Amino acid sequence: MSVPLRIIAAILALLALGAGAYTAYRLQSAGPAAPDDIDATIFNAPRPIPGFALTDHNGEAFDPQRLQDHWTLLFFGFTHCPDVCPTTLNTLARSRALLSDLPASLQPEVVLISVDPERDTVEKLRDYVPFFDPTFIGVTGTTAEIDALTAALGVAHMKVPREDGDYTVDHSSAIFLIDPTGRQAALFSAPHEAASLAARYKATISYLERR
Repeated sequence: MSVPLRIIAAILALLALGAGAYTAYRLQSAGPAAPDDIDATIFNAPRPIPGFALTDHNGEAFDPQRLQDHWTLLFFGFTHCPDVCPTTLNTLARSRALLSDLPASLQPEVVLISVDPERDTVEKLRDYVPFFDPTFIGVTGTTAEIDALTAALGVAHMKVPREDGDYTVDHSSAIFLIDPTGRQAALFSAPHEAASLAARYKATISYLERR
């Protein structure tokens, strides 16, 4: 059975509203333009991340403390994602390999936070995330916890029904850069390519550490 036009219209309206709110949020948060050679949105001042209590793919607590004392590349996705998420995780894995020449203190930790907590259990993430890189961390939580965090970070996501009765999730594809104090420092917009992302990361943290 085809999806009624009114549902499609409602979905498109919600996506447009979310995109508008996200753009407004970023324009208010972003500071002066970064140097021309840095392809990233850099915030005028690092933005604190509100408290949260989630769980990683090993069943251990994942809270703001886990984002401190190292740089983090944070991506929102889900394990049933057919293309964008596995492609992005593969890109992040290859980018991280290209960053192996950096001092250990500057090499990023990569974290995937699920926007599909109903299906993405700890066990599901444990089977999925380390496949791309054994150092990657998958994170899940309750729907309320995930919704609160994504709202705080301005991450748009929405469950979309499919004709077969299942559903998918539309979501933002930006990669957040979290600084060693656990605050949002910058974000990298799609498209993402391994060599380019590694270069963007190096240029951005170099700029931020000098600023």
